[in-house]
Amino acid sequence: MTEDVISRCHLGTAASARSLAPDLARGVMLLLIALSHAPAFVDDWNTGPPWLDAGAKFVKSLVADNQARNMFVFLFGYGLIQLLASQQARGSGWPDVRRLLRRRGWWLIVIGFLNAVVFVPIDIVAVYGLTLLVLAPIVRARTAALWWTGGLALVPATLLLAWQSVAAQADPATIAEIMEPTFAAHLVAALPAWPVNTVLSTVMVVPAMVLGILAARRRLLDEPERHLPLLRRIAALGLGLALAGRLPSALMAAGAWTTDSAPVSWAVAVAHDLTGYAGGIGLAAAIGLVAAGAREGRLTTALAALGRRSLTFYLFQALAWVVLFYPFTLGLHDDMGYAAALGVAVAVWVVSIVLAEVMRVAGHRGPAEIVLRRLTYGRRRTG
Repeated sequence: MTEDVISRCHLGTAASARSLAPDLARGVMLLLIALSHAPAFVDDWNTGPPWLDAGAKFVKSLVADNQARNMFVFLFGYGLIQLLASQQARGSGWPDVRRLLRRRGWWLIVIGFLNAVVFVPIDIVAVYGLTLLVLAPIVRARTAALWWTGGLALVPATLLLAWQSVAAQADPATIAEIMEPTFAAHLVAALPAWPVNTVLSTVMVVPAMVLGILAARRRLLDEPERHLPLLRRIAALGLGLALAGRLPSALMAAGAWTTDSAPVSWAVAVAHDLTGYAGGIGLAAAIGLVAAGAREGRLTTALAALGRRSLTFYLFQALAWVVLFYPFTLGLHDDMGYAAALGVAVAVWVVSIVLAEVMRVAGHRGPAEIVLRRLTYGRRRTG
């Protein structure tokens, strides 16, 4: 990062209280994450009313799949600059900040590993950690270097995502199909695939993370009222591209049309996943616009409380899927269809909002945030 950018971030963070928009965006993001994950734990996607399950598949494909993750990663990159600026405001030099980021990366890998083994084999936390270990200096890179890094990573990332999407079109495999009957077997089931999945996923997160870093340098979400025209353009362009690019795949997911052409399937998958980057970032910009004009009401306060505890409630969702769906717990994986799974996702998110608000009123941070903070900073309070 150039010195003038460092100075602007430093002074802006030191002079302002915690901003509403990033936390509000993280709170909404957890709904998209829940919608994206919940159907994977259901055996038969077609046990409900056909029209209702088809509508649910359409909504999930259009709104959540490979879009929720990009919003999540964008906000992760945004948070890295907030962390950097916070440390600089306390007088820390780059060597100290780099050690802090890498220590945070290692502990994110540990937390993500435990999440994948103990809870469910869908994890982004370890991917964040590995990306942070490998690319920690990127938070100081020049703007041109960031654009090049994001652009070069976009090609393999989109191809990997499209390959997964095409495979899912042909054979929509679910986690429910590979659930273990006992908790002991469950604990070792994810071990073989976890390293490969984590390494491959790092490529997929770089483009959105880079854009989050760039947005944070301009404080687009910290000070949305100063950037309303730009946020409007980003929201309109991002969400418009996402709608146009993701609609064919959503129609295919709902069964409204099919194709036997491999090139068409690949084109649909590439358009869906590529514009998912635009949609995730466009949605974050739209939430920034909402935050700029929002009053401090109960809903916005509760959603922001959820966003401040996003790691805790990301892990809470994973725990909920285990408790609700696995054979050694409630075993609901074969009792509901696709639409019902999305209903469960919304219910888990609503419960998360309530719990986060209770924590806020009681003055408690999220337990996962407390643990990560102590592991990262040690006993000293510096961040």
